[in-house]
Amino acid sequence: MDSQLKKKTTFKRLLGYIKPYKAAFIAAILCMIGYSAIDTLFLSQIETLIDDGLTEQDSNILLYGALFVPFIFILRGSLNVASSYFLHWVGFKVVTKMRQQLFDHMMKLPVGFHDQHSTGDLISKITYDTQQVAEASSRAVLVLVKEGAFVAGLLGLMFYQSWQLSLVFLVIGPLVAKVVGVVSRRFRKVSSRIQTAMGNVTTTAEQMINGHKVVIMHQGQKGESTRFSEINNITRNQNMKLVNTRAISTSVIQFIASLSLSMVLVIASFPEMLGELSAGAFTTLLTAMIMLLRPLKQLTNVNSDFQRGIAAATSVFAILDEPIEVDKGSRVVDRAAGDIVFDDVTFSYQKDDEPALEHINFKVDQGKTVALVGRSGSGKSTISNLLTRFYDVEQGSILLDGHNINDYKLKCLRRQFALVSQHVTLFNDTIANNIAYGASKDVSRENIIKAAEQAYVTEFTDSMPKGLDTMVGENGVMLSGGQRQRIAIARALLQDAPILILDEATSALDTESERHIQDALGTLRKNRTAIVIAHRLSTIENADEILVMDNGEIIERGTHQQLLDQEGAYFQLHNLQFSGSA
Repeated sequence: MDSQLKKKTTFKRLLGYIKPYKAAFIAAILCMIGYSAIDTLFLSQIETLIDDGLTEQDSNILLYGALFVPFIFILRGSLNVASSYFLHWVGFKVVTKMRQQLFDHMMKLPVGFHDQHSTGDLISKITYDTQQVAEASSRAVLVLVKEGAFVAGLLGLMFYQSWQLSLVFLVIGPLVAKVVGVVSRRFRKVSSRIQTAMGNVTTTAEQMINGHKVVIMHQGQKGESTRFSEINNITRNQNMKLVNTRAISTSVIQFIASLSLSMVLVIASFPEMLGELSAGAFTTLLTAMIMLLRPLKQLTNVNSDFQRGIAAATSVFAILDEPIEVDKGSRVVDRAAGDIVFDDVTFSYQKDDEPALEHINFKVDQGKTVALVGRSGSGKSTISNLLTRFYDVEQGSILLDGHNINDYKLKCLRRQFALVSQHVTLFNDTIANNIAYGASKDVSRENIIKAAEQAYVTEFTDSMPKGLDTMVGENGVMLSGGQRQRIAIARALLQDAPILILDEATSALDTESERHIQDALGTLRKNRTAIVIAHRLSTIENADEILVMDNGEIIERGTHQQLLDQEGAYFQLHNLQFSGSA
């Protein structure tokens, strides 16, 4: 019952997408009904042609037929073209709107959602699932209306010729309905599995493409091929189940219809029935019954298209129903001063997980620099995730200029931070446009060049034929790690935010580049609050305060020299790094 209710709800939501285009949709339906009416009209003239034209040898009837046929087919073809155009126009409008809505909604979903879902699966929903909604639904409506109207026309014609024989033929109705009901559940289940399987195909392919260097270096081709083959075969098996179910159901329904047709022929052989029907009437009736098998087959097959469309729509709506980021704040400031306070903050990524941060307390005054150091997984990056509200704290509070960060509007809050991560994201665009990403549209070329110079981007772009207008390739594939990092720093420089978060910002730079960047960051940090997450201790020696983290807790704090004098965890990290580099 819940499944049926969910199906009806999905269907209603799908109709909501069609509503803005109802004029074109109604036009398509009217054209399809007209198409089927012409087919029925053509069939109804068989009786006249046989009884009057051939039996009575009336040549005028045959001449009328010669003129009638071309006209009918011209009109029929015109209605077919019009119905197909209007229906697919609506279908493409729906898929475009749904795809855009899904894309926009995914951008509003919290980081936690994206962390829990594979990129390939989400891409598959945008590309494959939305397309399935349009294709399957358009075909379903096309067949349902056109063939449904044709069935109605044929039944009307059959009852007009002989209601007794037509009633015999209609005993197949309940049996067909039973078969369709069983098959519908099967189609829905298999279609849902196909959506999941296609998501897995996309995910596996994406992982191989993104990590092809690792695959090659570690001779993982065979393993990746085997993994993809298994997933690919699952998709094939599910598609074969769909095809087999469709073929078997069609054959069963046609067999049931053939039994009814046999009964009609037996009853028609009775003397009392033979006296009632002319040759033309019986031929028309028999032809209508035989022709009824084709639309019945189509209507059975359309069920698989409809169920596939419903399954795809259910998958898309499941994402659209995911709650977006909570943004209840109302505070808006043009530029924050930059005072930050962590007050007894505790946080876990999952409810049952160990806390990633536990009872964190520290303060960063305006214009000061605080560095976070510690082993991987100690909670350093989690602090930056909470500051920018990629995640919300469970216990305690984070204050910006004395106000809880939850009080700020998200857009306003994130505008106060410039984030440079060790994982640099670049778009398949020019270097200049990547630097200016997210900046106001009226940002000047001079400001872009200035930021590029400060981050030493021009050091490598000056030798490129197109300079800052050079395309970087997908995710900056045409650039080295250090070059990508410098572009990210230039982006932060151009953003001119009052607070900097540098998460291993110099991790991919060579010694010379690092020296240049440290100078640029030193200039950038003036009169700005900075939180520096660092693995290389040489980059944070001049920080106003250093927090040493371990297992989500702050275990030491102080200046570089103070921490060395304590000879604790920081002292050990320092000795480990510098003795290793000696």
